Amino acid sequence: MIEEAQKKSAIRFILMTVFAYSMGFGIIMPVLPELIIELEGVSLSEATFIGGLIAASYAFFQFLMGPFVGNLGDRFGRRPVFLLSLAGFSVDFFLMGFAPSIVWLFVGRSIAGALGAIFGPANAAMADISSGEDRAKGFGLVGAAFGIGFIVGPALGGFLGEFGTRVPFFVAAGIAALVFCYGWFAFPETMDKGARRDFSFKRANPIGALLSIKKLPGVLGISSIYFMWVITANIYPASWAYFAPLRFGWDSKMVGVSLTLVGFSMVFVQVVVLGRMVRRFGERITALIAMSVSLCAMVFYIFGSNGNVALMICLFVGIQSMVMPSVNAMMSRRTPIDQQGELQGFNGSLSALAALIAPLIYNTSLSYFTSPDAPMQFVGAPFVLSVSLGLIALTMLMLVKPAGLIVHKPRPEVS
Repeated sequence: MIEEAQKKSAIRFILMTVFAYSMGFGIIMPVLPELIIELEGVSLSEATFIGGLIAASYAFFQFLMGPFVGNLGDRFGRRPVFLLSLAGFSVDFFLMGFAPSIVWLFVGRSIAGALGAIFGPANAAMADISSGEDRAKGFGLVGAAFGIGFIVGPALGGFLGEFGTRVPFFVAAGIAALVFCYGWFAFPETMDKGARRDFSFKRANPIGALLSIKKLPGVLGISSIYFMWVITANIYPASWAYFAPLRFGWDSKMVGVSLTLVGFSMVFVQVVVLGRMVRRFGERITALIAMSVSLCAMVFYIFGSNGNVALMICLFVGIQSMVMPSVNAMMSRRTPIDQQGELQGFNGSLSALAALIAPLIYNTSLSYFTSPDAPMQFVGAPFVLSVSLGLIALTMLMLVKPAGLIVHKPRPEVS
């Protein structure tokens, strides 16, 4: 077991890594359309379609590689996985900064998606150094670091884009390199050698991980709730930038303001509120409360058209960020310590798959019900779908019984 000072250093590095990845994802968003136009000589409309395909390639490889990276962590420990991933992330962004063609961007974002599967090991490392009662808080800190990175990234990318479309890529590469250097000296191994297990390609893929997780009592059912809710919550990143102008008549600046409010709300809830809620009510009740409040907010967006009220509600959207850490902690409690990496890698794959599904169902419904061919004009259609999926997740969670923490019995040391 690592000492308290090492534990604080480990947590600091884990959060810095998640921040670097999240910021790296967001920092190129403002300049990506312009860079695509620059490389391909296409219109903004065509660049939007190409940008969607690039985003899909990122999500696909994150889905594919989540269990693989998680299983590597269970075999070799978290430290080498973190450091290798950060080094690759830095080099990848540096090369994308020199991209001579659109193919380089596709390849680069695919590699970034695969390396972005580090979120699984980040949660697994948090599970290594957290007691059962503190895991939801630890997972919440990881979510907060992601939220801060996603707030800082687009803002910084927009500023740096004034100096050229390639500059944000180089800055993201440099930040990842700095975090790598810090981790090389300051990040201790968080996983006990006795808890490691042999690597298996049968488990190191989404299907294999599913079959392995299926053997853990109660985990597969909770993972279904997790998956359903991630699709529900992805209504905002998938559709908000298109929904808000149609519903409230906002321009891009107001859309940015609303998303910033959501981001700050998420960070506040995950840092200040989540830990207290879990200690007071437990993971399951905390998730149920957060789901209920979030769904009530979504109901307003189905019918409401007052932009000022919408902005006020944005301040409470962050409550939904308590759901995934709480449900994740419920799964972690039911999982032996030597499978935490596999579990978190599997959850990363579920999140990536949800990120692929969400725009397909939400944006398609929004496009259809705002088109001239629609039987009726209904901007709130995507939120109807989101609320419906959220109600299913809420009902399923109400049927889940509490469970205690699984105590790990050390395996013979793996050399």
